[in-house]
Amino acid sequence: MSSPSHASDAPIRARQQLVDYIAEGEKPRQDWRIGTEHEKFGFRLDDLRPPTFDGERGIEALLQGMARFGWEEIRERGRTIALLRDGASVTLEPAGQLELSGAPLESIHQTCSEVGAHLLEVKTVADELRLGFLGMGFQPKWRRDEMPWMPKGRYGIMRAYMPKVGGLGLDMMTRTCTVQVNLDYADEPDMVKKFRVSLALQPIATALFADSPFTEGRPNGYLSYRSHIWTDTDPDRTGMLDFVFDDGFGYERYVDYILDVPMYFVYREGAASGQSYADASGQSFRDFLDGRLPAAPGVLPTLRDWSDHMTTAFPEVRLKKYLEMRGADGGPWNRLCALPAFWTGLLYDDAALDAAWDLVKDFTLAERHALRDGVPRHALRLPFRGATVRELAMEALKISAAGLRRRDARNAQGADETRFLEPLIEFAESGETPAERKLALYHGEWGGDIDRVFREFAY
Repeated sequence: MSSPSHASDAPIRARQQLVDYIAEGEKPRQDWRIGTEHEKFGFRLDDLRPPTFDGERGIEALLQGMARFGWEEIRERGRTIALLRDGASVTLEPAGQLELSGAPLESIHQTCSEVGAHLLEVKTVADELRLGFLGMGFQPKWRRDEMPWMPKGRYGIMRAYMPKVGGLGLDMMTRTCTVQVNLDYADEPDMVKKFRVSLALQPIATALFADSPFTEGRPNGYLSYRSHIWTDTDPDRTGMLDFVFDDGFGYERYVDYILDVPMYFVYREGAASGQSYADASGQSFRDFLDGRLPAAPGVLPTLRDWSDHMTTAFPEVRLKKYLEMRGADGGPWNRLCALPAFWTGLLYDDAALDAAWDLVKDFTLAERHALRDGVPRHALRLPFRGATVRELAMEALKISAAGLRRRDARNAQGADETRFLEPLIEFAESGETPAERKLALYHGEWGGDIDRVFREFAY
């Protein structure tokens, strides 16, 4: 989850400023970049429990230890809660899941090198603290009440609000991990086309990356339980955004959507009370625009407030000044590279984007929802139009690979970016997801011992 924005602190005087803020994300093709983010679960090597924030082996100690690699420490109330370096950041999810938000990079080769270097830095410090890290979509062993909480102001507000609007919001906060990619658009029509393709195909990414089949040490009946959790988190700020497919959709309609998402907080530096976050949970940003927000009466919002508020919507694809693909479970190093490769191949080549749109343009609303609702449990085996999601995934992968070949971004050895799709192609061809492979191990050689996942799948 995002840290406070660095947008303008000037008061918003007109609604058009909200639209213009998103439009500022438009970039010419030569400036399109790839930003990859991923989260991972920490655990103590001796007892497999998640590390707390405090203590000699805590998450803060890990962050402070990583500062040796040139990271700038970011503090809240005197505590180190994040790191910044060269356009990238390391931040904390509510239960201490460690997130790398990568710098905007030109190729998958670069983003994969970035991920590899980050994991090496994390492991260097984690080994000293006798910690390990695991990439999966859902915490496989520990109960919700056994998860720690990080001392970030926005998380305290969300923790109190989540149970009011859904049954699994606290699980989303404390027991899930994802990998996502952030991609650019040229103009409003380009954004609309990419948004529609991305929403329609997001369930295919969910199926290919499904890796959260365990809850509290036992199979939970799902292949991507992380994805299922989003269906019972908060209906006001999640879902498939059906209006994106309506005629006339564009920046203004998305602004209307965000304005109708209930607020969580107002963030201010150096507040007289000493509290950086004011609780505005359930309140209206429209009232804020009119200076009538109960949490900040008489105060007008800034673009910084708007940027912060945009991060509190959690649809399957999210628009900020770029598009975020949010459908995949976390996983090992090669899948952290595969996710941006999949979407870059589909969206950053005109012929591929056209082919992807041709693939999905006649999906009905009911079909899009059937895909979204069915893949958490069935993944690639979900029936679709006389076949299964597996066939749909294979077609999407063919389109993505062709797009990557035409991009022709090569590394020093002359290899293009298609190689990063190989894990996904293997899953699609076999019809077997990462979750199903872990389930086979659990029922087979692991003998029902979930602890084995920490030893055999740690970074």
